[in-house]
Amino acid sequence: MTSITRRILVALAALCLMFGLAACGDDDDDGGGGSGSAPATDDGGKAIQSDPANASKGTVTVGSKNFTEQFILGEIYAQTLEAMGFKVQRRLNLGSEQVAYKALKGGSVDMYPEYTGTALTSFFEVKTADVPADPDEAYEQAKAEYAKNNITALARTPFQNTYILASTKATAEKEGNPETISELMEKNPNLSLSGFPECRQRQDCLLGLRSEYGFKGKFVSSDGKFSDLDQGQSQLTLAFSTDPQLALTDKYAAFEDDKKFFPPYHITLGVRNQTVQDIGQEAVDTLEAVQEGMTEDAMRELNRRVELEKQEAKAVAAAYLSEEGFVQ
Repeated sequence: MTSITRRILVALAALCLMFGLAACGDDDDDGGGGSGSAPATDDGGKAIQSDPANASKGTVTVGSKNFTEQFILGEIYAQTLEAMGFKVQRRLNLGSEQVAYKALKGGSVDMYPEYTGTALTSFFEVKTADVPADPDEAYEQAKAEYAKNNITALARTPFQNTYILASTKATAEKEGNPETISELMEKNPNLSLSGFPECRQRQDCLLGLRSEYGFKGKFVSSDGKFSDLDQGQSQLTLAFSTDPQLALTDKYAAFEDDKKFFPPYHITLGVRNQTVQDIGQEAVDTLEAVQEGMTEDAMRELNRRVELEKQEAKAVAAAYLSEEGFVQ
């Protein structure tokens, strides 16, 4: 159960207690809400145990690139290690992927999260069109390439941050609330679409959308994304699948890339091989375990808290670990 669902069930339970509705929740058999207790108290055995011996294993430096989602991920991994008793240094604003990867290879950071599609195309010279559409194949290929550079690629996250088509809720309702891009294009291929300027000439963007999905509408060069929708500049926009605005489901809608046209961009935490040996398998297993709740819905919500509610990434990461039952 995701933290978002868990919070909803807790809120419903609280309302039941407030109004004394004896029948409320009687048919809920999933164990998620009856008592209204805080999510972190029902950790299912996931709570991280601190080991004082880990403090003697040296300082682990956690890096990230320079945008919201990366800050959140970097904090989650850093706080996980700290909960285990490790000494942690943060370098969470390294810059672009090339800068971050150079830091990882050079040893100025011990680990940092990267997207599989980015790793393949930016580090390992795989053409975008040749990136495997299957997420596991893309991950395994990236993992093998990382290994050649003495880096261990930890298990990929459930979520990916790839391109996605989005619209306002009103536009989606007008088109019959299609769930996939194929359904949307079957209903109306002539909707206008905004996207970054380079999209116009790219096979993995506008050209491919026209050939693969039959998109026939006007293309608007813009980096505005959701503001383009709000201002009526376009009816669709090329967004990212974990954009925080997509957590506002009463305002925006997203359409599934059912043909797997866009390359997969799941996160894998790249860790130097020496660091893997230093921190041990239990730490590796724990770092992978904290990723299990990282669905696209969850990441949209975490990004929303930082970008739209202006919470600190550190606090949002701590809340995620608490809501998922890893820390109290």
